[in-house]
Amino acid sequence: MATTKRGRRSSGSKRGARKGLRRSKTIAMRRLTREERAEATAILAELDEVRPSTREDCRTAERPCPYISCKYHLYLDVNSETGSIKINFPDLDVWEMSETCALDVADRGGITLEEVGELLNLTRERIRQVEVLGLEKLRTTYEAPPSEGEPSDEGA
Repeated sequence: MATTKRGRRSSGSKRGARKGLRRSKTIAMRRLTREERAEATAILAELDEVRPSTREDCRTAERPCPYISCKYHLYLDVNSETGSIKINFPDLDVWEMSETCALDVADRGGITLEEVGELLNLTRERIRQVEVLGLEKLRTTYEAPPSEGEPSDEGA
């Protein structure tokens, strides 16, 4: 470990130095003007007419996928609670991305934490943390006791 001028330890690596990628950028919904929101809504309404409606239509569509408003697109994420938009790759344009659709990645099969991190512009450790949270959520969902009125397995 390296030591800084103030005597603090540092790991010697910086987040921004990770394969030359910049940190993702978040745009809060409250920063957008009413006109920008209306314009975005109009554009999305037009796109809904030409966007593939089924996975089979999407699977055979052009790549990289131009529909960044799709919830499976890897270019950006929208927080459903706050409406904020997180641009995962602020230094890349959509056509410069190696993968653009999470469903295409899932169709190929299992990948490593490093590969998932590269696709989402996150560190391996953050991907591991999200995996643990997701597995815990599934575990608590399926281990929950049956609600009143639901039959239990004990009487079988």
